[in-house]
Amino acid sequence: MKLLQTLGSAFDRVVSVTNPVKAVQRAQARRVFAVYEAAAPSKQRKVRKANQSPNTLVGSSAAALRAQARFLERNHDLSRGAIRTLVNNVVGPNGIGVEPQPRRMDGTIHKEYAAALREARRDWQRCPEVTRRHSDAQMQRLLAKTWLRDGEAFAQMLTGTVPGLDHGTRVPFSLEMFEPDMVPLDYDDPDKFIRQGMEFNNWGRCRAYWVYKSDPREQLAWLNSSASLKRISSDNVLHIAQMDRIGQARGVSEFASVITRGEDLKEYEESERIAAKVAASMTAYVKRLAATETGYTGEGLEKDEDGHVKPRELQMEPGMIIDDLVAGEEIGMINSNRPNPNLIGWRAGQLRAFAAGIGTSYSSLSRDYNGTYSAQRQELVEQWVNYAVLSDDFSSAIVQPAYDQFVIAAHLSGVVRMPADLKPGTENDCLFVGQSMPWINPMHEATAWEKLVQAGFASEVEVIRKRGANPNDVLEQISTFRTTAKEKDLVFSSNAATRQTTVSVSAVPTVQQQETADNAQGVNDNTNNQ
Repeated sequence: MKLLQTLGSAFDRVVSVTNPVKAVQRAQARRVFAVYEAAAPSKQRKVRKANQSPNTLVGSSAAALRAQARFLERNHDLSRGAIRTLVNNVVGPNGIGVEPQPRRMDGTIHKEYAAALREARRDWQRCPEVTRRHSDAQMQRLLAKTWLRDGEAFAQMLTGTVPGLDHGTRVPFSLEMFEPDMVPLDYDDPDKFIRQGMEFNNWGRCRAYWVYKSDPREQLAWLNSSASLKRISSDNVLHIAQMDRIGQARGVSEFASVITRGEDLKEYEESERIAAKVAASMTAYVKRLAATETGYTGEGLEKDEDGHVKPRELQMEPGMIIDDLVAGEEIGMINSNRPNPNLIGWRAGQLRAFAAGIGTSYSSLSRDYNGTYSAQRQELVEQWVNYAVLSDDFSSAIVQPAYDQFVIAAHLSGVVRMPADLKPGTENDCLFVGQSMPWINPMHEATAWEKLVQAGFASEVEVIRKRGANPNDVLEQISTFRTTAKEKDLVFSSNAATRQTTVSVSAVPTVQQQETADNAQGVNDNTNNQ
C-alpha cells in the first residue's frame, strides 16, 4: 500500500509537469472520492444544504410549531395522551418534592432549621402563584405541559411587597406564570443586544426579558408594539426551554419531529372510521342494463316529466325477497371491506415511531400492555432514563431557583430566620424528590430490595426514596402507629420486635396438609412398632 502511494505521488508530479490541466482534473476527482457518501448528491437522495443558525431556525419556525402542537393537543387523542404521560412521569401527582438539607458548622444536617423550612414551604404550596388557582403540584404540571408542548415556559418571581398583590401565604413570595407568546420572537434590537425578546450581554448570558404587559392575542394588533413591552431582569424570571443546539435562545416544541406523523395518524384514522361507517350502512344500488342488451325500454316504471325513471327506495329487511325488479335490473351491494384488518399492525408501527420521537413509552401511549414481565421491565427501565433527564431539566430550571428565592424571602420576612450556627452557603441545600420508577411485579421488586438492604448494598432510606416517600415522614408515621398499637395491646407481624410472638398465616397448615401429616405420622408409628 505504501509502495502504491509512493508511485501515485510520483506519477502525479510527472503529470503536473507534462499536462497541468490533466493534473488538476485528477486532483478534483480525488477530492470527490474523499467525501462522506451521505454528503454526495445523487438521484436517490435529497441533499440538505440549508445550515442556518439555531436562532434563525427557531425564529422562523417556533411559533408555527407551537400552534400545530396546540392544535394536536386539542383535537388528537394520542397527542393529548402523550403530553399527559410525559407530565405525569416527569412531575407526577405530587410534583417534584423538595427536602431541605441545610448544614451546621460541623457538616451535620440542621434539623431544626430544616423542619422550619419544611413547615413554611408546606404553607406556601397551597397557593404559590399569583392567581391562587393552582397548588404547587398543579403549577408544576402546568409549567411542564407548556414546556413540552410549546417548547418553553416562563414564570416571574415576585418577592416582598408588590402593589396590588396579596401573596396569601406566610412567606411573601409568589410566581406569575406566562406562555412563550408573551415574549415576542420577532422583537430584535442589535444596539441593545436584544434577540427574540431576550437581552444578552457580550458573553451571551441573558440579563433581561422583554415581556408584553398584557396578552397580545387578546387586543388589537396595532397595540402590540415595543411600547407595550416591559423589561424584567433575568434574576426574577424562570425560563425552561427545549434546547437542541448550542447557542439557542428560545425553545422548540417537543412535537417538532412528530407533528407530521401525528397529523397523518389523525387523518388516516378518521378516514378508516368513515369507511367503516359506510360499510355498516349496507348501501345497495339497482343496476339497469342498456336496452340494446335486453330489449327492454323501461315500461312499467314510474317516470318524471322529462321521461327519466324515478328512483325507488328499497326497504331492506332480514330475509326479504325482492320480486319487483323489472327486466334489465339487478341488485348490487357496495362492500368496502371495512374495518381494515391491517389497520392494527400498521397503527402499532406508527405509534412506536411516534412514541420514540416524543420521548414516551409505547405501552403508555398505546395502552398496549401485552408482553412478558422481562419485556415490560426492560421497556420501563430504558424509558425511565428519559423521564429522569426531563425531571432533572425541570428541577434545575424551575424548582431549584424558586426554592432558593423562597429561602431568601423566608429569611428577609422573618418567617424562618437563618440560625447563627448555620454553615454559610448551605441554607438552600436540598434534595429533590422526583417520580420513582413504578413496580411491575411488587412481590419481585420488594423481595429484591429487601435482599439488597440485608446484604448492605442499599439503604432503607434509598428504598423509601425510590418509592417516592420521605424517610422522615415514614419514620414518624411508623412511630406514631406502633405507639398507638402498643397502647391498645395490638400486635402486628410487620413489627420485627414482636415477630417471635406472632404466627404467620402461611405457617398455619391447612386441613389437607394437617391430614397428610397425621397420616404420615401414623405410618411412621406403625413401622416403629413392627
